[in-house]
Amino acid sequence: MAELTPALDTVLELLRSPLGAVLFVPLYALWVTLLLPGVWASMLAGVLYGTWGGSALVFLGACLGAVATFLLGRHWLHDWASQRLASWPRLQAIETAVSREGLRLVLLTRLSPAFPFSLLNLAYGLSAVSLRDYSIGLIGILPGTVLFCALGALAGDVARFGEVLSGEADGFTWALRIVGVLATLAVVWLVGRAAQRALQSDGPK
Repeated sequence: MAELTPALDTVLELLRSPLGAVLFVPLYALWVTLLLPGVWASMLAGVLYGTWGGSALVFLGACLGAVATFLLGRHWLHDWASQRLASWPRLQAIETAVSREGLRLVLLTRLSPAFPFSLLNLAYGLSAVSLRDYSIGLIGILPGTVLFCALGALAGDVARFGEVLSGEADGFTWALRIVGVLATLAVVWLVGRAAQRALQSDGPK
């Protein structure tokens, strides 16, 4: 590990430069497209660029990666994506419901912590949601993006990420948790309503 430290410091110093900030956006997009969890990368952005600069770069990268994953799931990786999502019944239920609820459901699932961001991108690629509604719904990731970039800025160093994440939550974090719970409940209700409508429409005439 000691041998890796100078190399890591060099990479971080490069990313802190104006060119590094530009490169961070496609790198984050690639991270999202590879279905990797974005928490650590978002916190790293907070360390490198501060809360607001990091949030802007992460949001741009996340949107690019999310749209790329959506298009891959819809046009090129349909069979693979279907198998990948087979173990996530919640995401399969959303795939069915989204054609009826559209943008409202997309936005709520982005606010909810119950649905993994990267896999949700694939699920929407398999659904009937339009690219327009899907893209607008990405606004819902902003609160979480700001939170994790703020935590990274607070940590100030990659080595302190675990310490910050396990620390006492502040008011903003608690507010975001409450919003997440409410969004999850709303998603459950919308999916249930869409399923009920589907059963009624498929029932005997």
